[in-house]
Amino acid sequence: MELPGFAVAVWMFVCLCASVGGYPNGNVREACTSMVPCHGGSPQRSPEHTITVNRTEFKPGDSIEVHLSGPDFEGFFIQARDAEHLDSPAVGSFVLADRRRSQLLTCGRTKNSAVSHTNKAKKKDVKVYWIAPGDAPKHVQFLATVVKKYRIFWVKIPGPIVSQTDVLSPTPPLHATSEAMATSYPVSYISKPFSASGCGSMKFCIRNPSNCDPGSASCFFLSFQQEASSVFIEMSGPSEGYLAFALSHDQWMGGDDAYLCVNEDHRVHVSTAHLKERSYPLLDLENVLKDVSWRLADGILQCSFRRSIRLPAYKGRFNLDTSYYIFLADGEASEGGLIYKHRRQPLVTNGLYNITGLPQDIGGSRSPRLIKAHGALMFVAWITTVSIGVIVARFFKPVWSHSFLFGKELWFQVHRMLMLTTVMLTSISFVLPFVYRGGWSQQAGFHPYLGCAVMALTIFQPLMAGFRPSRHAPRRQLFNWFHWSTGTTARILAVVTMFLGMDLPALDLPDPWDTYTMIGFVAWHVGTDVLLEIHSYCLVRKVEVIEEDRVQILQSLTSAEAEGRLFKQIVLTIYVCGNIVFLVAFLIAIHR
Repeated sequence: MELPGFAVAVWMFVCLCASVGGYPNGNVREACTSMVPCHGGSPQRSPEHTITVNRTEFKPGDSIEVHLSGPDFEGFFIQARDAEHLDSPAVGSFVLADRRRSQLLTCGRTKNSAVSHTNKAKKKDVKVYWIAPGDAPKHVQFLATVVKKYRIFWVKIPGPIVSQTDVLSPTPPLHATSEAMATSYPVSYISKPFSASGCGSMKFCIRNPSNCDPGSASCFFLSFQQEASSVFIEMSGPSEGYLAFALSHDQWMGGDDAYLCVNEDHRVHVSTAHLKERSYPLLDLENVLKDVSWRLADGILQCSFRRSIRLPAYKGRFNLDTSYYIFLADGEASEGGLIYKHRRQPLVTNGLYNITGLPQDIGGSRSPRLIKAHGALMFVAWITTVSIGVIVARFFKPVWSHSFLFGKELWFQVHRMLMLTTVMLTSISFVLPFVYRGGWSQQAGFHPYLGCAVMALTIFQPLMAGFRPSRHAPRRQLFNWFHWSTGTTARILAVVTMFLGMDLPALDLPDPWDTYTMIGFVAWHVGTDVLLEIHSYCLVRKVEVIEEDRVQILQSLTSAEAEGRLFKQIVLTIYVCGNIVFLVAFLIAIHR
């Protein structure tokens, strides 16, 4: 009786600790509107910290350096708002100067519209960059909340006001900073998001998600429009680092013609490159692109340029009147323009396409079909057939012991059918990644090693069952123990392997949704198992009533078995329905 009280005490302690801990990691989205930290108490009146900027005028796409400085402080929260309506939502987006000390937050519908601290280490100043959006108000003011200590903080410290210029002038020429980017060319500013109008009729488009609006914060867009002997190319997507696409003769990186739009010190540099296997792209010295334009606004990177269909004088550039697989990737870049490996699988078209041929409006997949099939079959095997088969064998022997199917007890036939189905599905699924990769994958961590262990146990289990001793044989108990331990080990390893596999880029499941759903399934299975164990224990206790009359005991057994049969069948029905729900959720996530 003391355990519930102890649990409540622990729960209250955790809640109290959470309430006084504030937000040491800077994840303060709850304060987006008011900019007031949830620390309790009242803010200080006379601010000790100041906000400065490097310019007071801007036009859409411009970058303004914002500097917060003053006596030592632990936390901060910076936004830009309409100077004439300071209660309005945040305006524009920010880019970080130091990722170790600051992080980007999304307030409202505007991505990266606020900046906060990453830890409560003392700091004297913070520098970030504000990118003016295309729909910016005429006057913008910067505001900051600063936390000196937990109970000492200032809210909405007013900063300078910056205003739009009356005349929009083209962006000055971009000067490259590396030898590989030595060629500079005039660039201009894109005034608004790209449009999908004309996709499939006038231009060849690739969109992810399918049919998305290029102006939305989650749409990756790539279009090709032939104009005489050249092709005009548009590319956009949510990225603070870079966007890139490549033309390839196959669905593997290597020997490809690539085009990169890289955020280099808050300006976009457009370049061509050659991909050599899975290594850093080799940037070209020659300039083969014309009419280059770009835009950085609201967390979306846009670039456009023109390229001749044929470039016989430039080695490594593919002719655009041939069919290719098309890759579309995004990732992070350093302030100097150095790009990092993309964290997720690039979008790859499902077939070869000629971008100068018949206009089409297509999608693509970040997960290859064979890998999707691998994941789907494994989910079917280890979420449905195995789990149900184990429950049937463990708890339905007494319930279905008097029912027969093809000369064998019903529970045994159902169990055997489900387990053989598991072996078949797992075997087929096991082969698919090797077919896709053409061998062993060095990029998948421990997942393939554990997968091989699961496959070995899956094959060993039915082989061992083939040598099962008779029911009353002396070695039957030993067999039962080995059969149970092998199956349990395989199930545990399978769950661990699925957890690791769900985070691999090739499957492209939504994170962290996939992990939480898998945790939910494990809890669902364990909870059902525990419920049936408790029910079986209660039935045993119920029939162990000390009675002198043997008839009374038999009547109790008959009544208890009838009651237990109905309860177990209800639980099994609910359990199967729940497993199907989990399975459908995973299959939808894989197919998306």
